[in-house]
Amino acid sequence: MPDVLQVIPVIDLMRGQVVRGVRGERHAYRPIVSRLADGSAPLAIAQGLRRAAPPPAGCEPVLYVADLDAIQGGTPQAEVLRDLLQAQPDLCLWIDAGFTGPDALHALRGMLGTAAARLRPVYGSESLASPAALDVLADDPRAILSLDSRLARPLDPSGSWQRPEAWPRTVIVMTLDRVGAGSGPDLETFARLHALAPDRTWIGAGGVRDAADLRAAAAGGAAGWLVASALHDGTLQLA
Repeated sequence: MPDVLQVIPVIDLMRGQVVRGVRGERHAYRPIVSRLADGSAPLAIAQGLRRAAPPPAGCEPVLYVADLDAIQGGTPQAEVLRDLLQAQPDLCLWIDAGFTGPDALHALRGMLGTAAARLRPVYGSESLASPAALDVLADDPRAILSLDSRLARPLDPSGSWQRPEAWPRTVIVMTLDRVGAGSGPDLETFARLHALAPDRTWIGAGGVRDAADLRAAAAGGAAGWLVASALHDGTLQLA
């Protein structure tokens, strides 16, 4: 596995617990059962994932958090996010909290206080409210756009998939039906989108089973890949 590809561990938060994401079917998610930690408490799971997937030399430690309560229209789990950041002072948190645009991010930053300085917002195409919201992302060098899809169909009310010129510097290709499915990464969709803006930093999500999948992702231009199930189950061992 090449050193240039960073495995970015993921936790899905629901009602204060880490749950196991499977194919984006959020109504069916259940508390995580992991070889890395006992129980489903966010900090214990985060620390277990970090031990299992240390960053490559020269890369900052990153944890991706999907706040499913907020993504589904509820209140962001700010207390959990604040605890994760305060307990791990070297950590950068990539957070998808269902941001419809930058105003929603500003509200969450206010809840987190000084800890918000180590947060990078992930704007999911399934959540962005309008083309104007996408345009604003270019002004934030820490903004991340997630191009979300399920069953080969973009989740994209704002039309973000069709505007590569407006994409921020970091882009995630999120194939929800591959998440936790053990079916391999969606390298075809990744390659198609990567070709539209090869100068961006590209991150994949969903489907990684083992080191061979990571090698294939790196060969396709991925700088990193979001991973959870393969780390929890031990089919991908990095440390």
